Amino acid sequence: MAASVSSPALLGIGDNVVDFYRDRGEFFPGGNAVNVPVLARRYGLARAGYIGLIGNDAEGAHVRDSLTREGIWIDRLRQAIGPNGKAVVSLDDKGDRVFLGSNKGGIQRALALRMDAEDIEAIESFGNVHTSVFSYIEPELPKIRAHAQTLTFDFSTHRDPAYIASVAPHITGAFLSGSGLADNDIDDLIGYVAGFGVATVGVTRGSDGAFWLADGRRYRQGIKPADVVDTLGAGDSFLAGYLTGILTDRPIEAALDFAAECAAATCSYFGAFGYPHPAGG
Repeated sequence: MAASVSSPALLGIGDNVVDFYRDRGEFFPGGNAVNVPVLARRYGLARAGYIGLIGNDAEGAHVRDSLTREGIWIDRLRQAIGPNGKAVVSLDDKGDRVFLGSNKGGIQRALALRMDAEDIEAIESFGNVHTSVFSYIEPELPKIRAHAQTLTFDFSTHRDPAYIASVAPHITGAFLSGSGLADNDIDDLIGYVAGFGVATVGVTRGSDGAFWLADGRRYRQGIKPADVVDTLGAGDSFLAGYLTGILTDRPIEAALDFAAECAAATCSYFGAFGYPHPAGG
């Protein structure tokens, strides 16, 4: 049984992976739908949970162990026979992540999550739900939205208008990568997504900061100074910081500023939230 709704809470549903750093010979737990609730709890959110599907391998076991150690509610975590999601990454000389390949979600993509009565109970209990384009959960979005107070969705770089049109009517917040887009293109993108009734639309563009629409008003947020070791997870940290700020009643400007601080801090260590595990160990 999920915890009762008595304090700000966030439930991630969908993707998890391990990020395998080939040059370091170790992997770290990750995935947008995992990173956001884990980091939100670190940033001060009272409760955080995760519903997803892990493999029956060392990678899946490490994801479960890491979530347990972080105090994340995982009563509805599934495990299946097959490989956990895995992404292979390396770092360039600036500390920026370079993705070299993946197993496309592993067993999670093969089976796909479907919400049952106990999942719906958890959604209603936590109230606020976050998921992503990598979760293969689009068919379940209407059901999730019907039982959630808020439903946020990370599109990453998936900016195809038809795909956005299929997802946006079912969510309350949309977050996208603006990599390679000019300012006016980002403004147009925000306007397009908001046209489907999405109340909050955020676009991040690396060192150029974030472009934001919330409650009908536009915002710009710059980056904070950082001792960059590894940028992997910085975008998820920004989102987790923003959601934590909003869910704990900070003004939008303060939530965005806090989000930038969170993203900068994440750049100072390896992995999205730590927990290195030796590959093959």
